[in-house]
Amino acid sequence: MLENIKWLGHAGFKISGEKTIYIDPWQLKREKEPADLILVTHEHFDHCSKEDIAKIRKNDTVIVTIAACAKELAGQIKTVKPGDMLTVQGIPIEVVSAYNVNKFRSPGVLYHPKEDAKVGFIVTVKGVRIYHAGDTDFIPEMRDIKTDVALLPVSGVYVMTAGEAVEAAAAINPKVAVPMHYGSIAGSAADAERFKRLSSVEVQILTPQG
Repeated sequence: MLENIKWLGHAGFKISGEKTIYIDPWQLKREKEPADLILVTHEHFDHCSKEDIAKIRKNDTVIVTIAACAKELAGQIKTVKPGDMLTVQGIPIEVVSAYNVNKFRSPGVLYHPKEDAKVGFIVTVKGVRIYHAGDTDFIPEMRDIKTDVALLPVSGVYVMTAGEAVEAAAAINPKVAVPMHYGSIAGSAADAERFKRLSSVEVQILTPQG
């Protein structure tokens, strides 16, 4: 189920198949294959990277993102918000909420407030539903997500801890979960291993190939 999914490090992924899809590409080194579709969860520099998007964008590449990131980018852009459903280049995309409930920048100020309408995505490729959670805690909306593959942050600090990701995976109940958002800005391989050790669902830890 993961043969067409490549982890690029941090929150970045490349999904191959019917189209070449990137999600949150950042600090790309080796990976330069042009994108048909680029999904960006929110405007923070380690997700909405103009430099990395420029490396893989071609004339007909479509970028799907929220308004706060769209204003930083050029090209064919579709602006979305949580709850949207659309099909781009034949790929069905569901836009879902991503936000913090207990990760604070300063007292009372969340890193990713719900009102900012940052997002995660569910894409369907070759009949497989793939959920990229974006930067988020374990939130109530996850209980309604139906997916085959769940790409979940585990680093803590700005997103779910490994323990919280275990709770999220149990609520979502995918066929397989993949830890992300560790190894650079926050978190380490130990967080991914803890997630795998404690999870009630199958967990596959991918090697970064970005």
